[in-house]
Amino acid sequence: MKMISLLGSTGSIGVNTLDIVRRNPDRFAVATMATGSDVELFAQQVKEFKPALISVFNPSKLAELKELLKGEDVEILSGEAGTVKVASHPDVSLVVSAIVGSAGLVPSLAAIQSGKDLALANKETLVVAGELVLREARGKVNLIPIDSEHSAILQALNGEKQERIKKIILTGSGGPFRTFSREQMENVTVKEALNHPNWSMGAKITIDSATMMNKGLEWIEAKWLFGLDTCVEIIVHPQSIIHSMIEFVDTSIMAQLGIPDMRVPIAYAMTYPDRIKCDFPSLDLAAMKQLTFEEPDYEKFPCIKLAQEALQTGQTMPAVLNAANEVAVQAFLDEAIPFQGIAEAIRTTMHNHKCHAIDSLEDVQNADRWAREEAKKLITVTH
Repeated sequence: MKMISLLGSTGSIGVNTLDIVRRNPDRFAVATMATGSDVELFAQQVKEFKPALISVFNPSKLAELKELLKGEDVEILSGEAGTVKVASHPDVSLVVSAIVGSAGLVPSLAAIQSGKDLALANKETLVVAGELVLREARGKVNLIPIDSEHSAILQALNGEKQERIKKIILTGSGGPFRTFSREQMENVTVKEALNHPNWSMGAKITIDSATMMNKGLEWIEAKWLFGLDTCVEIIVHPQSIIHSMIEFVDTSIMAQLGIPDMRVPIAYAMTYPDRIKCDFPSLDLAAMKQLTFEEPDYEKFPCIKLAQEALQTGQTMPAVLNAANEVAVQAFLDEAIPFQGIAEAIRTTMHNHKCHAIDSLEDVQNADRWAREEAKKLITVTH
């Protein structure tokens, strides 16, 4: 029986993770859980899965959560400190980190430092502090990606030696605005941006898909996971059936295909390097008719290049990129800026930042804090 800690249980990854647990009660149990602020759904999950320890990140929701769980045999904490305890509980062997944004960094580090294998859906952890995270994890714990693209790469590699890899081909759907003209994109609405053609995800990652920042963040994540010297290329694949590919030095290409259902890479991460039988629909290749590919439009989707520039600059710049993106995405969701204002806010924040080396978690947090304040100030002034 594998004891799981689930960080971000009420989001789409968390809900799908619990579905895997529900379908495999002989293999998994939930020892600890954490959520951000959705205490009503969280309380239902706690009653079903019976964890020993839980935490709500928003302290103002603690009293409500305690009332909802009156009579339940569970220890209830709150805040970042509570989430860290959930991630480092001694009974846990695997932590599934599905917290949205840079808030996942500290609990993920705590999990690694306490010797837990980490199944990582929170790409921002590696984006903002890849060097720190890998320094802590290397040779101590397994760091297993949940993102469908990075899961595909891990499966296609299957133990291959670094010198045999020519390049990683990172696929992306292109999001809801793939076929839009630049003129059409000037007036897109929040509703349109949240209407992803293939995946059902949370609001933040869905907007990242619409701007294609998600592909930029995944490009950074792939560099850290599979080697900074690895060539990583991005290609648009609208059907989201090939989740990513590896080209080897002999020009052979290995691809991982599957239905666009996040439960598949979640299940693989939870059982890595093993696999379990999943009663999901199989991929019907004949019904697909065709699989197509195209180059990304970097002018229409400048966020990809901004992410690549951030990693190439290094030091604190990826943390600044990520923080500015989180602020700008929320501003767009709040209808405070237009869709194309997201990239502009990120670009200007990066331009105004004076980079410095990252020697500690505090360096990352300071850069994150500065970037949020700067992005908010820019958005207020310009809009």
